[in-house]
Amino acid sequence: MLENVNLHQILVLDIETVPQYSSFEEVPCQYQNLWEYKTRFHRKDGQSASDFYSNGGIWAEFGKIICISAGIFSSEKNQLSLRVKSFYGDEEKVILGLFSTTLKKLSESHILCAHNGKEFDFPYLCRRMLINGIPIPSPLDIQGKKPWEVNHVDTMDLWKFGDYKNYTSLNLLAAVFDIPSPKDDIDGSEVHRVYWEEKNLQRIRTYCEKDVITTSQLLLKFKSLPLLTSGQIIIVEN
Repeated sequence: MLENVNLHQILVLDIETVPQYSSFEEVPCQYQNLWEYKTRFHRKDGQSASDFYSNGGIWAEFGKIICISAGIFSSEKNQLSLRVKSFYGDEEKVILGLFSTTLKKLSESHILCAHNGKEFDFPYLCRRMLINGIPIPSPLDIQGKKPWEVNHVDTMDLWKFGDYKNYTSLNLLAAVFDIPSPKDDIDGSEVHRVYWEEKNLQRIRTYCEKDVITTSQLLLKFKSLPLLTSGQIIIVEN
């Protein structure tokens, strides 16, 4: 599987998102009404729009990106390694601008990879870039491209093998392939609380980087290659 994919041409990414406001009461009135309408079929019986607002990071119209982590494979003395760098902070436009600059440096042959990236990470990045007035860099811009011209790999999509009835989490695949869990501290449902209540961006950054590392390890499993050891994973500090 993935025999023709060169690991050195892959950028593995993950994003973490939160609602744009710490609570529903802070949301401008117009957007409160739009949020209530948008989520009317997603809320459980009796659940108010306010109670459901902690999920606001799921939708690009109501959320913002607070962390983007990216990993690149490299080799030295015939030993594979993974370098992981994060772009994170409170200013989404700055984060997106820095990441866009990184993407522009990639060659046309580079591939973007994420778990559930086609349904979430890739379109979310594009939407938030447009909202922030940032041109979509070529590796993300799929408009007008033929399917075989889109250099995107989605590990969840690969695992489906054409079966579109099921969602398989990264955590489940990590367990199946005996990869250390990326959810040993927090999971996606807790990012809202950790950001707005704990104000702990470093904790979110670490969680995002673990997802990138796990997705990268999953790629290795898909290629029937051995997992990276901790010594082969390099976290690049800003």
